[in-house]
Amino acid sequence: MEVGLLVLRLVVGAFFVGHGAQKLFGWFGGHGRAGTGAAFESMGLRPGRAMATLAGLTEMTGGVLLAAGFLTPLAAAMLIGVMTLAIAIVHWRHGPWVTEGGWEYSVVLIAVAFAITAVGPGKYSLDRALDLDLAGLDWAVIALAVGVVGALVVAGAARVRAPETMGPRPAGT
Repeated sequence: MEVGLLVLRLVVGAFFVGHGAQKLFGWFGGHGRAGTGAAFESMGLRPGRAMATLAGLTEMTGGVLLAAGFLTPLAAAMLIGVMTLAIAIVHWRHGPWVTEGGWEYSVVLIAVAFAITAVGPGKYSLDRALDLDLAGLDWAVIALAVGVVGALVVAGAARVRAPETMGPRPAGT
């Protein structure tokens, strides 16, 4: 089980770091802050470049913390927040299946972050090495709540609106 948790944390954490690097630096086929910012603007996340920076830093930091098994509930909350916002802004309207642009993969990543926090990051983690007792169902529920509320706060602060491509709104709405 310990090696399984280590592999899960390293793989998921590394991919989050990669996604953050795409947004921040344009690495791994990403668009950097300018391109990601423009995309975010078109989705109603404003200011786009600032939101791209926030998303990239959150993904990178959360990914590093998760991979290291350090402050695991904080890592989970950060990653849950990013994925919740992605679901709300991009994926929800497409239904569940990722093949249709849906939210299934984001929910899987949320479940992974929740589960690692609930069971703990394992023997090969900084939390364990530093004797930090930050695992269990209570910590996982807190991470989930903080992540979801954080996503709602960011969405509100970013003045999220429906993308212009969805057509004009009816009068009176």
